Amino acid sequence: MLLFGAGIIGILRLGFSLHGTDGLAPRPVESSPPTTLVENLNHPLGILLLQLIVIILAARGMGRLFRRLGQPSVIGEVVAGILLGPSLLGWLSPHAQAFLFPASSLGALRLLSQIGVILFMFTVGVELDLGYLKKKADAAILVSHASILLPFFLGTTLSLYIFPILAPAGVPFTPFALFMGVAMSITAFPVLARIVAERGLSNTPIGNMVIACAAVDDVSAWCLLAVVVALINATGLSGAVATIALTLAFIAVMLILVRPQTARVFAGSPDPQRVGRVSGILAFAFASALFTEIIGIHALFGAFLAGVAMPPQDSVKKFVRSRLETVTSVMLLPLFFAFTGLRTQIGLLNDWQSLLLCAGIVGVAIVGKFGGSAVAARWTGMSWVDALSIGALMNTRGLVELIALNIGYDLGILSPRIFTMMVLMALITTFMAGPVLTLLTRLAHRPLAPGLGPAPSEARGT
Repeated sequence: MLLFGAGIIGILRLGFSLHGTDGLAPRPVESSPPTTLVENLNHPLGILLLQLIVIILAARGMGRLFRRLGQPSVIGEVVAGILLGPSLLGWLSPHAQAFLFPASSLGALRLLSQIGVILFMFTVGVELDLGYLKKKADAAILVSHASILLPFFLGTTLSLYIFPILAPAGVPFTPFALFMGVAMSITAFPVLARIVAERGLSNTPIGNMVIACAAVDDVSAWCLLAVVVALINATGLSGAVATIALTLAFIAVMLILVRPQTARVFAGSPDPQRVGRVSGILAFAFASALFTEIIGIHALFGAFLAGVAMPPQDSVKKFVRSRLETVTSVMLLPLFFAFTGLRTQIGLLNDWQSLLLCAGIVGVAIVGKFGGSAVAARWTGMSWVDALSIGALMNTRGLVELIALNIGYDLGILSPRIFTMMVLMALITTFMAGPVLTLLTRLAHRPLAPGLGPAPSEARGT
């Protein structure tokens, strides 16, 4: 150590003499005030790290609180994001909110949150069981499409009234009305699956039915949303037709050609957790997302299709859950909730007209989704209690609704005011699922009122 230390000092002394040989004089160094701790914290990386700490802790705390209240933790995480935005933190301490979420930092926060949502949609696609959907196709298609068409119709009808009041300037009626229809018809498949598991309904007939219905609903809603985005992004009718044609071709290629190939690849080596296999899976998901982004629909649709095209092996699903879902749900999705909360301004609903409009949107959403699903389920021969249970579960919107709303906000279809109303609608309809299921469970163990007994086909034993 002494020998090499002395050698370094000698080299530095020799190097110092080189200034004189070149005739170069040391440049005067301008004096600058020393940086403070606050200035270091204001560095983009420092701000991002501080945001990560605050968002993760707030999301985890609120998620745990809502789990104790019998609600899915995702609702608490969404509420945490809203509380960190202008609705609470910005109202209580505008300076603290501006320091924690300066406008210059929102770009990085948005990109990170988008990566999280892309990985989330990929995991949703991986968990989708197409074989199970084929077995339950008849009843699932009837219930799910009834739960799409009725709220879609009511959403477009509601647009006739709210378009002059809430639509942003310059937005045509057609994309606004179509987007409202899609937003009203969405079901949050992951949140619903979590509620079914927590309620012990996973292996019951009603649980199997509602999972199948939600899966069909999810696929159909994303296809409709892709069409709406294509119509908005395309320049003219010919551009929209080209985008939709490319989308349909991409879906066919992924399901008919790519899915069998991925099954062959994993059949030769059942262990997906090798480093090369992991990188290949991620590259495949991001490439699919990139393609749908390029052709004019959102990258999330491509990530979802990439997940659907993965082989239906338990080892693959286990890998996705253990590796991707953990970092996505713990770190990246809370960033999305926080970014959504920054856009949600409850203070905009500061008059009776806004509150009544918000209540009307919530009411239309409940009637369309809850009512349409329950009536269709009853039509298939279920009892009213089971049919209403399916309606309550299909009425959950949660995270998937927030993803769609953010797409609409980014495209300029939704103004901040109606965006806030729709976020509240998503929270209320998801929050009510647990209490309604509890009430229906109690009713199922009591003498039922007239009209709430078994369907006529069940009474005959058919």
